[in-house]
Amino acid sequence: MAREIISTGNELAAKAAIDADVEFFGGYPITPSSEIMHVLSSALPARGHACIQMEDEIAGICTAIGAAMSGKRSMTATSGPGISLKAENLGVGYISEVPLVVVNVMRGGPSTGLPTRVAQGDVLQAKNPTHGDVKSITLVPGNLRECYTETVRAFNLADRFMQPVFVLLDETIGHMSGKAILPDLEQVQAEKISRKRFDGDKKDYKPYGVGADEPAVLNPMFEGYRYHFTGLHHGPTGHPTEDADMCDALMKRLFNKVDAHLDELELNEEYMLDDADIMIIAYGSVSLGVTEAINRLRKEGIKVGMFRPLTIWPSPAKRIKELMDKFNKVLVAELNMGQFVEEVQRVSGRSNFDTLFKANGRPLSPLEIIEKVKGM
Repeated sequence: MAREIISTGNELAAKAAIDADVEFFGGYPITPSSEIMHVLSSALPARGHACIQMEDEIAGICTAIGAAMSGKRSMTATSGPGISLKAENLGVGYISEVPLVVVNVMRGGPSTGLPTRVAQGDVLQAKNPTHGDVKSITLVPGNLRECYTETVRAFNLADRFMQPVFVLLDETIGHMSGKAILPDLEQVQAEKISRKRFDGDKKDYKPYGVGADEPAVLNPMFEGYRYHFTGLHHGPTGHPTEDADMCDALMKRLFNKVDAHLDELELNEEYMLDDADIMIIAYGSVSLGVTEAINRLRKEGIKVGMFRPLTIWPSPAKRIKELMDKFNKVLVAELNMGQFVEEVQRVSGRSNFDTLFKANGRPLSPLEIIEKVKGM
């Protein structure tokens, strides 16, 4: 049976991690994400697992990656400044193909910015969270239920694609409290995706010797399978190499393992778009205000609909292009100075649409959205 719960978005993300069988959390408190660690600090030890508060964000992700390397489902949570500190070690996670869930509860920036206020300023940071070429998988919940379901999905995708997966909350949705209808725990467990294992002869084990669109197969440590973790380019056994062909094949595979399986990743909502004259593109907590604005505008006879990506990276480029070709009047609404709008422009080849940006730490209200739409 579905479960009805009254909670905050941060607490629901923590509950999702528990229900998804997370075994380790490593991090450092930072507003507005600290409640995730607070919940897990008691819940994980009670289940025989570990939650460690480290001396800083760098140490936090190092422990989380180490636990994931050993075979444990692992997680960290932070906000934008913490992602900046974690950047180098995120790169290790990508190139060595370590599954990890990273929750970023966004706040105002850059730098210390507005620690207790809302923003969506880390969208482009989530696309390229570290130096070098990486293929990001980033999910953006838009309501309390999705703070739970998208965090669960992040754990499954991390193990399926063997890489860090981001969950972008924001201060509003992380701290808002309300009722959420959660899927049955048995359903969550039944849909769990576990990382692949190699069960052949130990001398034949080559964790990175996989197909051109497949993730590495990293068996749990301490079971007799030998391989090498490195932040350097590497060959089939994980040992460093500067061989041009091997390096080329590695980088292409790190992209292909995602790009060849977009059907497993893409998830969107299309709200009242079938008969709409105006389309609003929004995500995260902004979509809550947009939904209310659409409902009010519809009562006045103004036909508006919304496209909302839940998987924001890789972007739903094909669907955005189709919708941008269909709708003449489009509004992109974000709590930043224009980040996802760059992707909309890229895939559509258009710049003749409206935007509504806000980066002063306050949410976009339904009235602001209504006023903007009426002006279109």
